[in-house]
Amino acid sequence: MSTQEEARELMAKKHHQQQHQQESMLNRATEEVHQHETANTEEEARELMAKKHHQQQHQQESMLNRATEEVHQKR
Repeated sequence: MSTQEEARELMAKKHHQQQHQQESMLNRATEEVHQHETANTEEEARELMAKKHHQQQHQQESMLNRATEEVHQKR
């Protein structure tokens, strides 16, 4: 094998390794973004559930207060 052929093969191998490294870095970055988005979505869901629970408690308290007032008025 000539020196030029060896040089071409080494350059092709190096190029392939660089492409593989770039793909790996891109895959890792994409996965990190996905994990971050998932964490944000889960946090938003928890906040919405807490808000809904608070609203339901407030509604129940209001209904109980109205019912109590009606009972006291009928006496």
